[in-house]
Amino acid sequence: MHFLDKNRGYEHPTASDITPRAVYEQRRELLRWMAAGGAGVALAGWAQREAHAQQIARPQKLAALSATRSTLPGSVTMEKPTPYGDVTTYNNFYEFGTDKEDPSRLAGTLKTRPWTVTVEGAVGKPRVWALDDLLKLAPMEERIYRLRCVEGWSMVIPWVGYSLAELIRRSEPTGNAKFVEFHSLADKRQMPGVNSRVLLWPYVEGLRLDEAMHPLSLLAFGLYGEVLPNQNGAPVRLVVPWKYGFKSAKSIVKIRLVEKQPATAWNVSAPQEYGFYSNVNPKVDHPRWSQATERRIGEDGLFQRRRPTTLFNGYEAQVGQLYAGMDLKKFY
Repeated sequence: MHFLDKNRGYEHPTASDITPRAVYEQRRELLRWMAAGGAGVALAGWAQREAHAQQIARPQKLAALSATRSTLPGSVTMEKPTPYGDVTTYNNFYEFGTDKEDPSRLAGTLKTRPWTVTVEGAVGKPRVWALDDLLKLAPMEERIYRLRCVEGWSMVIPWVGYSLAELIRRSEPTGNAKFVEFHSLADKRQMPGVNSRVLLWPYVEGLRLDEAMHPLSLLAFGLYGEVLPNQNGAPVRLVVPWKYGFKSAKSIVKIRLVEKQPATAWNVSAPQEYGFYSNVNPKVDHPRWSQATERRIGEDGLFQRRRPTTLFNGYEAQVGQLYAGMDLKKFY
């Protein structure tokens, strides 16, 4: 079992470090055999989910996104990337349902063209950005980030995009801009989950301005070298690797720079469980479970092995200074 890289420096993996699709397809052949009874009923549930991932993950190849490997410190982990099939079929995207497989089954209704993102609020240059203009705003980079879910599972994902700071700078924040608020699409016609009362819609998330401007905060348009699948937050989403995954808003339609801390979806719904900051912290447990360890999806899944969780999801060297002097248990 591999453990999270605690080194302060990072090397760039070669293409051979990323799991070839043929390899994990062979693995799924074994899992399908297990689901048929070769390894007993206890393993069938996981194997059937893996078979589902293989079946629906890639109905067609998505358009490629040209990108260069990032040289930003901390932007490329040497850990083995999670297989594409798992990344695209094990998702939290409540606009399409609460089960992990709902987004991959139901997100085909999402229309990602035409698409615009409005930037407004405490900015000198408010603008409605067309998706094509956002795609050309800055050079695309591939960044291989760890992702840690508040539920206690994790992945490693090769994202494609550029630093959110590129967009914020062009918007010219005013002196009143202290926070950045993100709004996801909430369309009942396209998103069946929006008809539920699980959360207040639209889904809203937020960051402090200095967090949003940190170079690791990523505006992502793709993964595994292709445009984002709908279930992963197409056509544009946020990725903040040192925070729990729910902080990374999907299918963004509006970005507002504001003076006061935004009221975010999960913080409003369950403030005793989901704080505004939501930095990964193994010493601050969720009220209903420990955050000290995590399960890596797509790796040793049959035996539910767990690995230690690290502060800031292993990005302390890059982002720890943002929280100098803060009580990380109080500001969770």
